[in-house]
Amino acid sequence: MLRGKTQEPVPQVSTGDIGAVAKLNVTGTGDTLCHQDKPTKITPIIFPTPIFSEAVHPKTKADVDKMGTSLSRLSEEDPTLQVHREIDTNETILSGMGDTHLDVAAEKMQRKFGVNVELSIPQVPYKETITTSAKAEYKHKKQSGGHGQYGHVLLELEPLPHGSDNEFAGKIVGGAIPKNYIPAVEKGVNEAAHEGVLANYPVTGVKATLYDGSFHPVDSSEICFKIAGAQALKKGLSQAQPILLEPIMNLKVTVPGDLTGDIIGDLNTKRARVLGMNPEGDNNIIEAQVPLAEVQRYAIDLKSMTQGRASYTMEFDRYEEVPAQITQRIVAERQAEKDQA
Repeated sequence: MLRGKTQEPVPQVSTGDIGAVAKLNVTGTGDTLCHQDKPTKITPIIFPTPIFSEAVHPKTKADVDKMGTSLSRLSEEDPTLQVHREIDTNETILSGMGDTHLDVAAEKMQRKFGVNVELSIPQVPYKETITTSAKAEYKHKKQSGGHGQYGHVLLELEPLPHGSDNEFAGKIVGGAIPKNYIPAVEKGVNEAAHEGVLANYPVTGVKATLYDGSFHPVDSSEICFKIAGAQALKKGLSQAQPILLEPIMNLKVTVPGDLTGDIIGDLNTKRARVLGMNPEGDNNIIEAQVPLAEVQRYAIDLKSMTQGRASYTMEFDRYEEVPAQITQRIVAERQAEKDQA
């Protein structure tokens, strides 16, 4: 038994008591300890879903190597903490029950594992797509003594329905480009799609069709066609009226009846679409769809508006076009970041 800082050995722990066992290597939170002769499994606790996320950045190079291990150890100990890697923004995201929860986790990483980290609001994983079809041509040609470089590609770009992945098709007729170079064009197109032309966000929902081109029997190579494919895609994207897409979240807020109006008013300032409201006892459950960019710190906002009397859950629903004036602001911010870098 643990009594303050002292540990007292006891032969058994009774119902309702809390005991400690040291040096367990294979147990995790939610496991049942029982006798071998009488295997028993107690129904594990259902932990709440994390509602607040922050990006974790190591302070020094020494912290980079230890950060991943310490985060996985923390999330093993506390199932209300979750860690994942956001591929589109290249950030490590730590999610928990609120800002205080994550601050304590960061402090624990420093105290227990000697890892110093900084927490910040995560970047919104925007995407880019096109709204019209376009054709683009790019000729990669260099001659500087000896072997030259030559790759000539004509691409047709078409928008696919929202939520679709990118597609690539080859419709080369009559051997305008040898078949062995077509995979190189596809590779170039796929790599170029990682950075769009509006604000350098990943491109999605575009079908690229290679329909023509030309080659040189001596100067052409796979790398030439890869470069030509990438540049043709960039050229085509800028001609096909590109737009930004943002993640839209399903939000469900449980709020006391007397505060319902305040919460709906606040959601309207966050570009939210309120879908409905259902009474449940003295509370109301408000359902809304809202852009992720507007609710990154909603846990803090809701706590301050309701003195901690409201709660919410949030999950990803779909991507949707960003309004024009907000697109302009995001593009300007990304350009400023690029200039600083």
